[in-house]
Amino acid sequence: MKSAKRTCRFKNKTGAFHLTLHYAVRNDNVPRGRLLSRWAEKAKLRGRDVLVTLRVVGEEEGRTMNRDYRGKDYATNVLTFALHEGDDTPQGMPLIGDIVLCAPVVEREAAEQGKPLLAHYAHLTVHGMLHLQGFDHEDDDEAREMENLETSLLAALGFPDPYGEEKA
Repeated sequence: MKSAKRTCRFKNKTGAFHLTLHYAVRNDNVPRGRLLSRWAEKAKLRGRDVLVTLRVVGEEEGRTMNRDYRGKDYATNVLTFALHEGDDTPQGMPLIGDIVLCAPVVEREAAEQGKPLLAHYAHLTVHGMLHLQGFDHEDDDEAREMENLETSLLAALGFPDPYGEEKA
C-alpha cells in the first residue's frame, strides 16, 4: 500500500517542531494528523528544534521492524529510533528521529486494558517522544521518572493517568 504523508510544522517558545506523518495502513480508528501532532508537540520538553517522523503501520511491518531492530519477533505498540540519544545530540543540532506506532497492537491493547483508544494513542505518542529525548524505563527509577512525565503531560492534554491502577 502506498503510504499517505502529511507534514506539520510549528514554532513555539521551545524551538521549531517539524513532524512528518506517514500512514502506511488504512484504518479509520487511527487519529488524524492534527491530534498526533498536538500530542507529540506537547511532549517536546527541551529547548532544541525537533525533526520527527511518525509512521503508523500495520502488524506485518511492526513485526518486521521489531524483529530487525530489537531482535523480538512480534509487533509491538511503539518503536522509537533517535539519530542521537537525548542529551547526546550535538550542541545546536536538532533532535531527529522516528516514532512508529503499530495500529493493530495499539487497538488490541486499548481493548484488553479497557482504555479509550484515543487516550492510548496519545500515551504512546508521548511515550515515543520522551524516548527520542533520552528518557527510558530500563530500571525502576527511570521508569518512575518517565511514567510521572507521561502522566503529567497526558493530564495537560486532558487524558487520565495511563498507569492508573498499576501505580496504586
